[in-house]
Amino acid sequence: MQDTEPSWPGDPRTELAAGLSAPAAQIAPKYFYDRLGSALFAAICQLDEYYPTRTERLVLAACLEALAELAGTQRTLVDLGAGDCVKAERLFARLQPRGYVALDISADFLAAALARLRREHPELALGGYGCDLTTRWSLPDEVPRDGRLFLYPGSSIGNFSPDDACAFLERVRANAEADGQLLIGVDLVKDSATLAAAYDDALGVTAAFNRNILLHVNRLLGADFAIADWRHVAFFDVAHSRIEMHLEALRPLAVSWPGGERKFAAGERIHTENSYKYREKEFAALLTRAGWRSVRCWTDPRRWFAVMLARAD
Repeated sequence: MQDTEPSWPGDPRTELAAGLSAPAAQIAPKYFYDRLGSALFAAICQLDEYYPTRTERLVLAACLEALAELAGTQRTLVDLGAGDCVKAERLFARLQPRGYVALDISADFLAAALARLRREHPELALGGYGCDLTTRWSLPDEVPRDGRLFLYPGSSIGNFSPDDACAFLERVRANAEADGQLLIGVDLVKDSATLAAAYDDALGVTAAFNRNILLHVNRLLGADFAIADWRHVAFFDVAHSRIEMHLEALRPLAVSWPGGERKFAAGERIHTENSYKYREKEFAALLTRAGWRSVRCWTDPRRWFAVMLARAD
């Protein structure tokens, strides 16, 4: 299996310019993940406030034996949005995959992670592919179609609206044969204070992660954002059951790029991310709607986070 560069279905400049020119300016969260953004997200996962990573790790540790019995071993583990590949790596010893395929939008960051895995797991067939999972995608023919176990850990599914999450899950299902399976992490509804702190930590790492998207946009679009002009804003929208992240202009300003310009008033915002929070039954119903059958759900004692195993048959 070979590593490839990112697969952009269209020109990101068109998408970025349209988002910045919209009545309510927005930047899709996939643009967080350049090399620095990926590294900053890895740092976020180490923060005390950011409970999803450690809670999911505890859930997986507690259910690993049951998971192995249900999912089986010797499958091809397909890691969606793999990042540093650490979450999948923790499953290798027990699940004993016959191969590991990592997909991520940040191909440079992924290449470094796979180089480490090749040193530490020389016996395992490894491959990596730069891929924009928010659009239509498919695995290369060299990846065996039978026995695929898709892994989508963390709370990344929450970045999609419920309808878009269903479409994403349908795309994963389209890449699975009848024996395909999906192991997915789902952040659950909890008190607003805990949620807000997870996305606005005291060290300001999440703020740096959010503001770094502007530097990535500058490179991709040829824009002239100055990050000192923007502050990080995060809050929990109870009505929509989602965290929202924004960048707020600290003064009146104008941002330009080849062929376009946008004026921002002081206090005007750019919407950069949603992170929807679910109840267990809600998400199980979403899996069913997308063509999956929910087999098992595990949670922590506080029911803060769920890990679900779904089957294609």
